[in-house]
Amino acid sequence: MSQGIPGSDLAEEDLLRELRHLHKTRNDTFLHGSADSLVTHTARTSELEDEYLRRHPEREVDPRRLRPGARMELS
Repeated sequence: MSQGIPGSDLAEEDLLRELRHLHKTRNDTFLHGSADSLVTHTARTSELEDEYLRRHPEREVDPRRLRPGARMELS
């Protein structure tokens, strides 16, 4: 059900731009979009996030974004 150019066909710059746009519009789509638009938005976001992770398997992960790291900051 995803629309647009397949994530695997996007140049890196285009992939990042589309991901930024999807993340920026997520809350409005969730709160005010139709059921169909939410399904489409979710599918496209998942497709592009999966593509990003495929391209960047060794990306830097902030330890504060992991459960043990988050718990340590509260202590």
